[in-house]
Amino acid sequence: MNSGADASDDVLMLAWTAGDAAAFELLYARHRGPLYRFLLRQIRDSALADEFFQDVWQRVIGARHGWKPDAQFSTWLFRIAHNRLNDHWRGLKHRPPTPEDGDERAARVPDPTTPERELSEFEQRRRLQCAIEELPEEQREVVLLRLEQELSLEEIGAITGAGRETVKSRLRYAMDKLRARLTE
Repeated sequence: MNSGADASDDVLMLAWTAGDAAAFELLYARHRGPLYRFLLRQIRDSALADEFFQDVWQRVIGARHGWKPDAQFSTWLFRIAHNRLNDHWRGLKHRPPTPEDGDERAARVPDPTTPERELSEFEQRRRLQCAIEELPEEQREVVLLRLEQELSLEEIGAITGAGRETVKSRLRYAMDKLRARLTE
């Protein structure tokens, strides 16, 4: 693969399925951060997120010949992650609680600027994070895919298996709940 980092995901995926290992390395480098953050925000356990991260990439490797260029690679990748999370939740039959040491972790965050400003920004981010965590699973997933991964409603629908209007509705209800929670 000579086109390198400028190549689209589709081109890289086609090259990889044809045997170009360097194309996979570029795909992995491009998507590892967003995928890991998505998994970590959903599961809230770094060890489990690490395990799922590896599992998703193993599934990508195993299913690479089944990928079709009509679906964007990122949509396909996040759909695999979504399905892996669903398998996990079905197995547990519940959502895990917020980590007990969450406040302690937050207190250890370094303050690179003025303490007052950072505290205010931190409190706002923490309030938003807590508000997102309080959303129902389906709404939280849509919000995270839209805001953090910057996916379109259609891409989110392809990942979650919901129609565009359902995704739009979940996003609207989630945003209403977040606004209400943050103005308290």
